[in-house]
Amino acid sequence: MARYTDAVCKLCRREGEKLFLKGTKCLTDKCPIERRNYPPGEHGDKRSKPSGYSIQLREKQKLRRIYGVLERQFRRYFEKAERAKGVTGTALLQILETRLDNMVYRFGFASSRSQARQLVLHRHVEVNGKLVTAPSYQVKPGDDVSIREGSKKMALIHGSLKRQKETSLNWIDVDKASLKGKFLNMPEREQIPVDVKEQLIVELYSK
Repeated sequence: MARYTDAVCKLCRREGEKLFLKGTKCLTDKCPIERRNYPPGEHGDKRSKPSGYSIQLREKQKLRRIYGVLERQFRRYFEKAERAKGVTGTALLQILETRLDNMVYRFGFASSRSQARQLVLHRHVEVNGKLVTAPSYQVKPGDDVSIREGSKKMALIHGSLKRQKETSLNWIDVDKASLKGKFLNMPEREQIPVDVKEQLIVELYSK
């Protein structure tokens, strides 16, 4: 399976903002973007005025990196969003939000999406009582996502839940005691807490 293997903090520096890819480290002064808020590389600190295409590309790259999706899969998601009813940009965000690894992260069982991805891959997560090991699995409204019985004592999961603030997402419901979350309904755009201008991505792929 293809995956990004370089330092993820470089991705935040490239986009010029925190993408919260390292969980709790992003909230401390150890976050590299606090000290070097410019793109990595020899000429990273030399600023230039971005073109319209560059702005659209950076928005697409930012969204792709937030959810940890590689280019080919992201393109497939966009094509699926184009075929869906409604606004293409909103449909794209809904597809990304309903990935199993993202849902595990939203429920607070992991402190980052990459950590959530590892929980799924390492057989710690069930959907409707059945083990699922594909991080890209699309969760549907009404589905229950839970930590399997043999993994409920993991310190990583409980530590993440303790650090998590009370969720304000009204389209999910979490039972911390039983380590189970329920996906209630598909979120509207204003209910998805991701700071991206998805219309720029639609414009980029429409060229």
